[in-house]
Amino acid sequence: QVQLVESGGGLVQAGGSLRLSCAASRRLYGINDMGYYRQAPGQQRELVARISGSGVINYGNSVKGRFTISRDNNKNTLYLQMNSLKPEDTAVYYCKVKEYGVDYWGEGTLVTVSS
Repeated sequence: QVQLVESGGGLVQAGGSLRLSCAASRRLYGINDMGYYRQAPGQQRELVARISGSGVINYGNSVKGRFTISRDNNKNTLYLQMNSLKPEDTAVYYCKVKEYGVDYWGEGTLVTVSS
């Protein structure tokens, strides 16, 4: 089992920045993917950004050029730097880790961007 603890969400004005963190409760084994997804009210959960165990990064189209995902394997932590935030970025953000084919999800952190 892996517990994921998320932090960094909150209320920010449009154009502002936030940094999300997702800390795993233990070292992750195997080649594992880590990523952030988000879900706005009434909408499906969507990919925000993902980084593979080999370092390949993918971003959702709506966040390219504004968000940056990174990981610190020594700290078992995933980060999402969000810049130039827009009201449409408002959602609950979830981190996910895949280890040996099993997905583990964080509890989610709310990001609210005011116009």
